[in-house]
Amino acid sequence: MAWQFVNTGYQSGSENMRVDGELVQTLTTGGDECFVRVYGWSPWAVSLGWNQSLEAIELEKTARAGIDVVRRPTGGRAILHADELTYSVAMVADSKSVAGVYNEISRALVGGLRLLGVRAVLERSQPNFPGLYRSPSSVACFVSSARHEVKIDGKKIVGSAQRRYAREDGREAVLQHGSILLSREHRRLGEFLRLSDQQKRTVKEELEARTTDLSTVSTRGRYIFTRFP
Repeated sequence: MAWQFVNTGYQSGSENMRVDGELVQTLTTGGDECFVRVYGWSPWAVSLGWNQSLEAIELEKTARAGIDVVRRPTGGRAILHADELTYSVAMVADSKSVAGVYNEISRALVGGLRLLGVRAVLERSQPNFPGLYRSPSSVACFVSSARHEVKIDGKKIVGSAQRRYAREDGREAVLQHGSILLSREHRRLGEFLRLSDQQKRTVKEELEARTTDLSTVSTRGRYIFTRFP
């Protein structure tokens, strides 16, 4: 299996999602070259999971702030893509399960972060998502950690989502992408959610309590990641 590394730099939300979609589509028609892509967001954007309602976002506020709103081809909940390094992987699944691919990519992310001296580990537990999604704060992706997601000192630093596509030869293609947080700007997500003031404060408090970023844990890591594109 051949791999290609792609650095597309900073692009709009719609363009970023278009490129991710095109990469995985090349695999659905029988291609075998797989891709690792890195990118950023200009302007910043709020992305929604594929099945998440657009009504969750106060569009008038994102427009005033100059923030894009875009829908991801993958699942999950809302993310404010601000000061982050985003990765995507488009690959052929072969016999690997959803969890197997997720674990494989997350282990690679952990290995990269540890090269920077960061004590990254994988989440071992799985939350009760049906119960979790009944909470108003669940509209934000980073308030929970699924099994195999990447954490530092008990706090989430990478959030990822995955989708599978049927290939013409009966195999499956996988798109997985995720956010590696560089600073605390993602915590502003609550400002743009259609929630009460108290619920917005709860989202902010939960993001502060449950997430971290490279600016906080590693000066060296922050410097290296901000050298792209």
